[in-house]
Amino acid sequence: MEGIANVIIFYLLAAAIIVSSVLAVTSRKIFRAATYLLLVLIGTAGLYLMLNYHFLAVVQLSVYAGGILILFIFAILLTSSKGDRTEPHDRRRVLSGAVTALAGLLITTWVTLKHRFLYGSNPTVLGDHETDMKAVGQTLMGTDKYEYLLSFEALSILLLVCAIGGILIARKR
Repeated sequence: MEGIANVIIFYLLAAAIIVSSVLAVTSRKIFRAATYLLLVLIGTAGLYLMLNYHFLAVVQLSVYAGGILILFIFAILLTSSKGDRTEPHDRRRVLSGAVTALAGLLITTWVTLKHRFLYGSNPTVLGDHETDMKAVGQTLMGTDKYEYLLSFEALSILLLVCAIGGILIARKR
């Protein structure tokens, strides 16, 4: 019964992600598009939780849904008036976007089936190991060759500059 529940939850999350992503791209009101993007990010975190990637789900929610998307919303609110709408869709652009999306879907399907990502040689090996959180933390915050402390510090400075720039733009108004 637990396997059936997981499959049902997966399909519900997948449907919610697909519908929200289509609405995010096709919505004419930019604030609604950002809200639909938030739903996509939350659904993706739900998929990570189903895969028992708890750390990745928390990072997804805190960094993307909690940080980047809020930055987008502040940028939208600071740069546009309340009733701004996007331009009407041009038929040629819609057609070229649909053709590009279909080509991407076909290429992804072909690569997935050709390299047998769906049917691994030993599917039971995928979920049998535990991730050592101490090793993940050391890798993220270490200073050795393949560790990421410098990247985090550079990103924090970039976000600080963006926040100061947003405050200066808001004060000029």
